[in-house]
Amino acid sequence: MGIVGNLCSDNLNSFNSQGYLVIESFANNEQIEAMRNRMDQLLQAFDCSSNVSVFSTKNQRKVTDDYFYESAENISFFFEEKAFRDDGNLKQPKELSINKVGHALHELDPVFKKFSCSEKLSNMLHSLGYKRPTIIQSMYIFKQPGIGGEVVPHQDNSFLYTEPTTCTGLWLALEDATITNGCLWAIPGSQKNGLVRRFLRGENGVYFDRPSPTYDQKDFVPIEVKAGSLVVIHGDLIHQSFENQSSKSRHAYSLHVVDTDGCKWVPENWIRRKVEAEPLYES
Repeated sequence: MGIVGNLCSDNLNSFNSQGYLVIESFANNEQIEAMRNRMDQLLQAFDCSSNVSVFSTKNQRKVTDDYFYESAENISFFFEEKAFRDDGNLKQPKELSINKVGHALHELDPVFKKFSCSEKLSNMLHSLGYKRPTIIQSMYIFKQPGIGGEVVPHQDNSFLYTEPTTCTGLWLALEDATITNGCLWAIPGSQKNGLVRRFLRGENGVYFDRPSPTYDQKDFVPIEVKAGSLVVIHGDLIHQSFENQSSKSRHAYSLHVVDTDGCKWVPENWIRRKVEAEPLYES
């Protein structure tokens, strides 16, 4: 595979200035349907009585059990906080109760691997200057109608830290993402201020090395996109999404990439793989 950059100078200037870039129609309808149909199959096969793990960005300690740690090299299922009744039973079918599936879809499932390892994606990463890019995690995010949880303001480099920092988020809309159903919001240019804090894994679990700053919500702008659009996110960009209180879901497939050429994956990260991930290419 010959890797050739596919972003123009205007794209790169916008990304460097704003900290994110929207590429419309990055995935076609066939690719979108393939990933959505495959996730339907995975959900049908998932036995929710075998494990109940809840994902929340508000209380990270709450979700970091062995199931969470081992998800780095598995296809694992995480429920919404508001999915359960007081008696512990689901309020609605499991298909409408899952927050996300992760974190190795790109590696273990052929449908998601086909998109994740596509030449088009590699060419885009080459444009961003990656020499030996590795997908370190992938997630299918549901943002369920009515209960899709809030994702608090954060930076991706906090969770997926390399020395020097190299993380880029790739967020593919599998449905239209709007203000109503919980689209992404970001503070344009905030990546220029650098990394605020780190998310560390220690002997007693995970924790942030310092409190979160307080952000002015007026500084955030919505990133509303059509299905098939790819949002490229700088690892230091402050971004978030609100709870989905609408009747429509907001499915997305998210990848996080780091460079492994001259960069060190630090041992304090929550992801501690048993087998080193394969790079998409080497240049």
